[in-house]
Amino acid sequence: MFNREFNARRAFLASHFDVKNKMEELEESCIPSYLHKNKLAAWVAWKRLVCAKNLYLKFGKPGKVLDFGAGSGELSYLLRGKISSYSFAELENDLSDFILKEYPESRKIDLDKNEGDKYDTIFALDSLEHNDSYEDLLGSLADKLVLGGALILSGPSENWLYRLGRKVAGFDGHYHHTTITDIETAAAKHLTLSKKQWVPYNVPLFSLSVWKK
Repeated sequence: MFNREFNARRAFLASHFDVKNKMEELEESCIPSYLHKNKLAAWVAWKRLVCAKNLYLKFGKPGKVLDFGAGSGELSYLLRGKISSYSFAELENDLSDFILKEYPESRKIDLDKNEGDKYDTIFALDSLEHNDSYEDLLGSLADKLVLGGALILSGPSENWLYRLGRKVAGFDGHYHHTTITDIETAAAKHLTLSKKQWVPYNVPLFSLSVWKK
C-alpha cells in the first residue's frame, strides 16, 4: 500500500510546504491530506490521484490537459510523458509559483481570459465543491473540451463515513459549498457519463467519474 513512490512524494512535498505553520493558506489544497501524519489518510488522498490517472489512461483523450484547481500540480508529475501539454488553473499564487518552478513546461491559465483554448482532457479533482458557482464552472469546462474530449471529476461523498474520517483527520470542511452528487447532476446537463467509481476500492469516500463530450 505505502509504496516507494507514495513515500517519495510525501517527502518531496514536506520539503517544500510547511503545513503546520501555513495551514490557513494550504487548507483548501490537498497538500495537508498528502502530508497527514496518519499515513492511511494520506494514502487515501494519493490513491484518488492514482485512480484519476488510471481513468485518464483508459478513457481520456490523449493530448492537451487542463488541471482545474491544480493545488501542487501532482497530476503533472503523475502524467509526465503521457500528455502533450499541461495547463492548470490555480488561484493561490504560492501554489502556482511552485508548479511553474517544478514543472517549467506547464502553463497557468485564467478560464475567463483563455476563451479560445480547447483541451482533450480536463481534470477537476476535489475542487468544484469549493465554489458556489460550480454549475457555471462546469459549463465553462465543458465548452473548453474538444469534441470527444473527457472531463474527469472527483469529490468527497460527504456521507457519514467521509464526515467521520474528516473529523478524525482534523479537517472541518467549511469550504465545501456543495456535494459531488450535485456536481455530477450538473455535469450531466453538458456531458455524457462514461464511468463512475468509488475510491478507495469501492469504499464510498470519493466519487470519481469520466464525462465525454
